[in-house]
Amino acid sequence: MSALTQTDFNFPGQQGVYHGKVRDVYHLGDRLVMVATDRISAFDVILPKGIPFKGQVLNQIAAQFLDATADICPNWKMATPDPMVTVGLLCEGFPVEMIVRGYLCGSAWRAYQKGVREICGVRLPEGMKENQKFPTPIITPTTKAEIGEHDEDISKEEILARGLATPEEYALLEKYTLALFARGTEIAAKRGLILVDTKYEFGKHNGEIYLMDEIHTPDSSRYFYAEGYEERFAKGEPQKQLSKEFVREWLLNNGFQVHGAADQQIPEMTPEVVKRISDRYIELYEHITGTSFIPAPADNVLGRIEQNVKAYLAS
Repeated sequence: MSALTQTDFNFPGQQGVYHGKVRDVYHLGDRLVMVATDRISAFDVILPKGIPFKGQVLNQIAAQFLDATADICPNWKMATPDPMVTVGLLCEGFPVEMIVRGYLCGSAWRAYQKGVREICGVRLPEGMKENQKFPTPIITPTTKAEIGEHDEDISKEEILARGLATPEEYALLEKYTLALFARGTEIAAKRGLILVDTKYEFGKHNGEIYLMDEIHTPDSSRYFYAEGYEERFAKGEPQKQLSKEFVREWLLNNGFQVHGAADQQIPEMTPEVVKRISDRYIELYEHITGTSFIPAPADNVLGRIEQNVKAYLAS
């Protein structure tokens, strides 16, 4: 298996390109061509090896959920001319990510263990256990970090005080976030999954707020299997989950430090590790969509993407 980790296209009308942690975004005036590569990041660090089929999985899951939530709020998607590509509207993004949590786990649990009882201005109940469901979902925004930097928690009050959104805009961001999370939770439940937490990114196009980027993918979300959740929780056992958290745990268990030096050594990504991660992504795709994963032709991925995108733009 091979992985696509770099692109360098020159599409008609192209005005610039931005290489993000896992996506390469080509600017074409008021449109974007977003290529979901097979790069993988964790703790805001791009890992040295790509994950075969990861880009296709992320792009196709996101496309389905953007379509399935278009009645809740407008989104940027216009078309998916290739399994690894979405073409959409250029939006001016808000400099925050809207994190919504239905359960206490991950970084929130790690903070809770250390005695933290307030995250992003939201008070957490005493006596909670790992993977316990919150009485109602909570929103814990973060700033949007540049490559090599860490996202930072930020409260609603700080967002408003710093002028990152107006009160009216933030109220709509909250409304959209909770409604999208409710829809995602409903869809996941039909597939035997629990949507644990996720993030949404929003921007403005012609003065209107749009949902941007990917949604409800394993890169932006955490899922538990619904079957066995109660039994595992009662016994204090780890939940069976489909998310990128196992990649973070693998890093931590192999000596990686979350706030270590920028040039610290990444644990060796053996072919077995890479395949295991790839299999997890495909597993999530099949669970959340209810369909079998069909790998796109991989003999000339760059050529395929270029041909499909140019054909779409020409039409």
